[in-house]
Amino acid sequence: MPVNPDLQGRIFPPTDPYLVGREKIREFARAVYATSAINYDPGAARAAGYPDVVAPPTFPVVVQELTLAQLLAEPDAGIDFTRVVHGDQKFSYTRPVVAGDELTATLTVSSIKTLGGNSMITAESTMVDADGQHVVTAISTLVVRGEG
Repeated sequence: MPVNPDLQGRIFPPTDPYLVGREKIREFARAVYATSAINYDPGAARAAGYPDVVAPPTFPVVVQELTLAQLLAEPDAGIDFTRVVHGDQKFSYTRPVVAGDELTATLTVSSIKTLGGNSMITAESTMVDADGQHVVTAISTLVVRGEG
């Protein structure tokens, strides 16, 4: 079953709020070999002008995964997860993610293209804080490999 082109423009319901924890930031920072003290030490983060430790720039993929799970579980999507590869990832920030943020994400399918029998789905996960202020948009392109 091919990817449903009617997904383009679809907006999914917002996720439940994700509370960004200090230890989660530290764990992620270690996993991606981040070396800045602001990713680990609250004092260093405050000295740099932040209220708490700062997440590495790619941390929002943790929250974005919640939105992509909605897309992949959509019954009419026509997405065979066994054929999915990650094609591209971008982030557009208003401000850094810091420990204590409560992020809610909303996924929009911005584009679906077919190229050489493969489908390319670009999805934007817009994340806002508890006050509804934009923090970051994570943009992913998933490639659904065609049959044969």
